[in-house]
Amino acid sequence: MRLAPFRLTAGLVASALLLASLPAQAEPAFARLYKNQFGYMPSCNACHKDGGGTPVNAYGQQFKDAGLNAGAFAKIASLDADGDGQRNAAESNARANPGSDHSTPDAPGDWLDTSNLIPKPVRALFPDVTTYKLVDALFTEKEIARAAARGVTLVTEDENTIYVPVRDRRPIGTSIIVPGQHQGQQFFVLLATDRQLNITHAGAIDATDFQAAQTASRYAAFVGQSVEHLNTEPADDAVQAAVDRAVLKAATMLLVRLKSG
Repeated sequence: MRLAPFRLTAGLVASALLLASLPAQAEPAFARLYKNQFGYMPSCNACHKDGGGTPVNAYGQQFKDAGLNAGAFAKIASLDADGDGQRNAAESNARANPGSDHSTPDAPGDWLDTSNLIPKPVRALFPDVTTYKLVDALFTEKEIARAAARGVTLVTEDENTIYVPVRDRRPIGTSIIVPGQHQGQQFFVLLATDRQLNITHAGAIDATDFQAAQTASRYAAFVGQSVEHLNTEPADDAVQAAVDRAVLKAATMLLVRLKSG
């Protein structure tokens, strides 16, 4: 899996998207903190089960519980998140993955390969794609204001990563993973689009018990719609309403970050 080493001459939408001017390498806040602490950029798999945006693993949960800041590393340094007999700090200093028992200081494995920067659910949507461009979704005040105009609340802590699959040196779409909330429970939505930002996939990742089977049709109703103009029927229950909010948030993140207002 390669990250795209090229210029986007056309952009995702011929006259609107701004990918050509955006950074090629995504660096979420945690990754930047990790790099400052240990001297190298980690894979998203240090904290996430299947890559950026997916549910956190044990190390990610420990980091979260310790404060989600630079001081958290010291608080969890002596713990063994993945249960492989090696302390978190010892693994990180040896370039091993503190979140995986398949990676140890003696056998770090390939967790730092660029292929591991792309979450498995995203790769599954684009099985023949081997190259991706990663775009930081770090929201400016202007973008937050644009989101608010759509009824979506974004804050700086909502930063995310947009995954852009590339074929023949041209982007073919976008994808993003966004968390949602329902009665204090967290779930994750994967949204994908084509080059024109029309939704090609909407669905849950690691669906929790409260997400009943009927929500599949709720997700399917978004397919074919533009992220700029989403239409939904009134929700029948709180679960459907939670799905609608998560999908709208994901679509809004793509819109305000990639399309000029």
